[in-house]
Amino acid sequence: MSASPKLVNYSARAGRVIPGFHLSLGFTLLYLSLIVLIPLSAVVINTLSMTWEAFWRAVTSPRVVASYQLSFGASLLAALINLFFGTILAWVLVRYQFFGKRILDALVDLPFALPTAVAGIALTTLYSTNGWLGRYLQDYGIKVAFTPLGVVVALIFIGLPFVVRTVQPVLEDAERELEEAAASLGASRLQTFLRVILPTILPALLTGFALAFARALGEYGSVIFIAGNLPMVSEITPLFIITKLEQYDYAGATAIAVVMLIASFIMLFTINLLQAWTRHRASKPRN
Repeated sequence: MSASPKLVNYSARAGRVIPGFHLSLGFTLLYLSLIVLIPLSAVVINTLSMTWEAFWRAVTSPRVVASYQLSFGASLLAALINLFFGTILAWVLVRYQFFGKRILDALVDLPFALPTAVAGIALTTLYSTNGWLGRYLQDYGIKVAFTPLGVVVALIFIGLPFVVRTVQPVLEDAERELEEAAASLGASRLQTFLRVILPTILPALLTGFALAFARALGEYGSVIFIAGNLPMVSEITPLFIITKLEQYDYAGATAIAVVMLIASFIMLFTINLLQAWTRHRASKPRN
């Protein structure tokens, strides 16, 4: 029995709610060009006006190199910490019921809504030598505000939601029957996590880590207040770029921005390759 022409026509159009491929692709490329490609191209073109010697001097001065080390090092450390504790927080929100769960779930999104300058002022007030927590940490020789440690704390604060909100829906959709089957076959909790749960959430973990790292790398507002901005100590690269712009050194600012752009692209591209590899490995049938 042949299908009705109306059903065939509807089935053919079911996957195309928006206009056809060519129009959608054209709109996508136009939007992407206006928002991303053209601004980035302007940065690269402005840098090309410099000679190689001037470019190398601008991006390898000791003060700039120190800012690279702090920005990339603090962003990587904050993303790793968020990866660990964000996964635990997502697990608690998904697998347990407790009083105040909805409030805790809403507080996770607070760094999204809170202006970064407000977050920086709040963290500085909290961790300064006279702050609520800083005064007690100082007794143990731990100084947070106006140190590189303060930069890490600020980056952890703004990056945590990216990990939680990326891992949480994957945990909600995970098949608990597989965990029960593994437990019935004698697997320990650690073996169940490593063999059943971790392969399922690994792509989400990599995505959350990449988002948290990228967000931390470009963060400015919440960091400048708690960092102290001491040259060679707690000066981040975004602040150094702003300083160059205020000095009307546009070529120097764009040169440093290009270095940050290339390094960020390489890291994100590597993470995307890892994501693709984990998905391909997970899709392979197991014997």
